[in-house]
Amino acid sequence: MSDALNHECGIAMIRLLKPLDFYLEKYGTSLYGVNKLYLLMEKQHNRGQDGAGVASIKLNMPPGKKYISRYRSAEKNAIADIFGVINRPLEELKEHHPELLFDTEWLKNNVEFTGELMLGHVRYGTYGGNTIESCHPFLRQNNWMTRNLVVAGNFNLTNVEELFNNLVEVGQHPREKADTVTVMENIGHFLDEENDDLYYRYKMEGFTKQQISPLIADNIDIGGILRRSSKRWDGGYVMAGLFGHGDAFVLRDPSGIRPAWYYADEEVVVVTSERPQIQTAFNIPLAAVKEVKPGHALIIRKNGKVYQELIKDPLPRLSCSFERIYFSRGSDADIYKERKALGKLLCPNILNAVDKDLRNTVFSYIPNTAEVAFYGMVQGMEEYLSTVKKRKILALGSNPDPDKLEEILSMRPRAEKIAIKDAKLRTFITNDQDRTDMVAHVYDVTYGTVNAGIDNLVVIDDSIVRGTTLKNSILRMLDRLNPRKIVIVSSAPQIRYPDCYGIDMAKIADLVAFRAAIELLEENNMEHVIDEVYEACLDQVNNHAAEPQNRMMRIYEQFTYEQISKRIAKIVTPDDCLADVEIIYQTIDDLHLACPNHLGDWYFSGNYPTPGGNRVACQAFINYVNGSNERAY
Repeated sequence: MSDALNHECGIAMIRLLKPLDFYLEKYGTSLYGVNKLYLLMEKQHNRGQDGAGVASIKLNMPPGKKYISRYRSAEKNAIADIFGVINRPLEELKEHHPELLFDTEWLKNNVEFTGELMLGHVRYGTYGGNTIESCHPFLRQNNWMTRNLVVAGNFNLTNVEELFNNLVEVGQHPREKADTVTVMENIGHFLDEENDDLYYRYKMEGFTKQQISPLIADNIDIGGILRRSSKRWDGGYVMAGLFGHGDAFVLRDPSGIRPAWYYADEEVVVVTSERPQIQTAFNIPLAAVKEVKPGHALIIRKNGKVYQELIKDPLPRLSCSFERIYFSRGSDADIYKERKALGKLLCPNILNAVDKDLRNTVFSYIPNTAEVAFYGMVQGMEEYLSTVKKRKILALGSNPDPDKLEEILSMRPRAEKIAIKDAKLRTFITNDQDRTDMVAHVYDVTYGTVNAGIDNLVVIDDSIVRGTTLKNSILRMLDRLNPRKIVIVSSAPQIRYPDCYGIDMAKIADLVAFRAAIELLEENNMEHVIDEVYEACLDQVNNHAAEPQNRMMRIYEQFTYEQISKRIAKIVTPDDCLADVEIIYQTIDDLHLACPNHLGDWYFSGNYPTPGGNRVACQAFINYVNGSNERAY
C-alpha cells in the first residue's frame, strides 16, 4: 500500500498442556513456550510496529511466589526488546550456572516468563498515543488469584463512551477512557461479581475461606462473564484474556470482523490473528488450524479442557476484506489465491485502458505487498494473449510461415520491476517544497524498461487511500521513464467511508475518493446535497437513533463509479506530469467474487455491520463539515 495505513494489532496465545519437564525432554529446552511465542509474534510484526507486550502466568504456584509476569515495550524494535529482557537472566544462567537451565522446577520458581500460559501482542495505535501505557497486555491485579485479569486484543469499539459511563454508573472510577482499559474493567467488573457469587454460595455451604478459593477457580463461569460484559459491545474485536488461576479465553465479535485462528493437540493450544504463523511455528498442515467462530469464545480451562462456547448470537458474516487485500500476510493459502484473483479480475478494464495494445504496455507493481495481485494480473493477460495467439495462428492457415508463427508464439505480457524503494533514504528537510522534492526520490526507477513516448505503463497497488504518496512520489517517479500513459490499478475498490473496527481511517477528509465526490458536487453546483446530508447526519447522531442509518451514502449516489475514479486521477496527478494518467479501481462485485467468504466492505460500500458503524460514518461527516480534526469514535 503506497499510502501508509495502520491496522490494529495482532495476538499470540500459547497454553502448554504438559509440565515443563515434558518439553525439556522432547524438545531439549525448558523455554519451548517462550521460543514459540517469539516466533509467532515476529511472524505477525506486519500487524503492529508501534509497540508490543508479553504476559505469562505460572500454574499452581505456592503463596508468596510471583506467578504473573508482564513486560511491554514501545521501542522501535519492540519484540526484540521484550525478548531481550526475557532472555537476559537466562543468558546469565548459561554463563554462570548452566545446569539450572535444565532444572525446570528451579526455573519456574525463580525466573520470570517460565509459565505455562502466555499472551503476546503487537500493536498499531488507532486510539491514544504510542506510549508504553498504550501497549497491551493490560493487567488488573488482585490478591485473589481468580480476580487477576490480563487482557490484550485486536479491536476497536464504537461505543467506548457508553461503556465508560456504564462503569461509572455501577460505582467504578476508571482511570481513563481508552477502549482497552474500558473493556478490561468491564470484564473485570463481572469477574468480581462471579467471584462474589461463588464465594457466598460456598460459604453458605459451609466451606472454609481457604477451601473456597480453589472451588471458585474450578467452577468460574467464563462464558457467563463474557456474555454479561460484552452485551453492549459494538465493534470488531478479538479479545484475549488470562485469569490469574490459569483459565484463558479468546472472544470473537459476532460478525467475524477481526480474524482469530487456533490449533490444539495434547501438548499445546495456540491462538493467533493469522493462520500461516501457526503452520510455520508448529509445522502443521492447513486443515489442522481452525477458526474461532464468530460470536464464540475459545475457552481454555486450567485443567486443559478446550472448547468453543457461544457468547453472542452470530450476525451475518462480514469478515474484514482488507485483511485479504493487504493486512494479513499473503503466505496464507486462501489469501494468496484471493489476491491473485483480485489482480486477474482487473484485466478487462486494464485492456480497455491501453486499447488492448499489449505490445506497447509494461506491467509492474508498487509496493511489494501488491506483488501477488500483480501475478494474478499478469496471468490474466497471459490468458487473454492465449486467445489472441490461437486466433492469429488459425488465420495463418494449414501451412504457416515459420517467422510469422514464431512472432505470434513470442507474444507475452511485458512484466518488469519498475520501482525499487530506497529504504535508507530519510528526509530531515523542513521546507515543504524541498521535502516534496526529496519524497519524490524515495523510489528508484529501473531505466530502460519503458520505450519513451511509446509505451503504456500499468502499475498495480493494493489500494489508494489518501492519494498523497501517488501525487508526491510515485507518479513523479514513474513519469521520469517518459511513458505515453500511466495506468494506476487498485486491487481494492474506492475507499469512501471511515473504518471504526480496527483500521486507522477515522477522518473522511483524508480519503481521496471523498475529496473527489465533494469536488464534483461543488463543480456541479450541488452544495445543497452537502447541507442536506449534514442535517440528516446530525439527526442520526443527536437523536441517538437505535438503528442509525449511514446518511453519508447520498454524497456518492450523485455520480458514477467512473466519474469518481476520473476525478481522483485529476486530484493525484502532479501539475508537471507529462504522461496521461488513468486510475482503475476494483469493483465491489469483483472483490466479493475474489473473496467470497470475507464480505466486510463497509469502507467501500458504506454497509456497516453494526449500528455503531453507521453512527461513526455520520459523525465523521459532521466533523468534516464543522472543520473538526477529531476522530469520529
